[in-house]
Amino acid sequence: MLVDANILVYAYSSSMAEHSAAGQWLDAQLASGGQVALPWETTTAFVRLVANPRMFPQPATVAQAWEQVERWLTQPGVWIPTATRNHAEIFGELCRGGEFAANDVPDIHLATLAISHGLKVATHDRGFGRFEGLRVFDPIKAVG
Repeated sequence: MLVDANILVYAYSSSMAEHSAAGQWLDAQLASGGQVALPWETTTAFVRLVANPRMFPQPATVAQAWEQVERWLTQPGVWIPTATRNHAEIFGELCRGGEFAANDVPDIHLATLAISHGLKVATHDRGFGRFEGLRVFDPIKAVG
């Protein structure tokens, strides 16, 4: 399972309505020792979002957010997926497969990582359904 940043943000931020479901799901995944993929794009987006005062009235500091990432990265089964040999080919196919805007590029990249590693994407973002060949799982709907 490749985890999108929104699931990490919900799991971390107790003020969000999705917090309980995301936290329960993430905790269960980490406790199971199963494979949980946290790409750099996901973890850096998490840090950027939870430290942003426009998103949260009392944001975390960048250091606090990174400390949370470090705790996740030390869990058994957590790994950082990187580009595979066919990354460029898959990325190109996805880019040509729809009408995408510049802001869609990070999602295209996460979809590419997931497809190339044979993973599902855990996300609450319905936009991932646009990518052909991508398997998507919504932990918020599954738990909530």
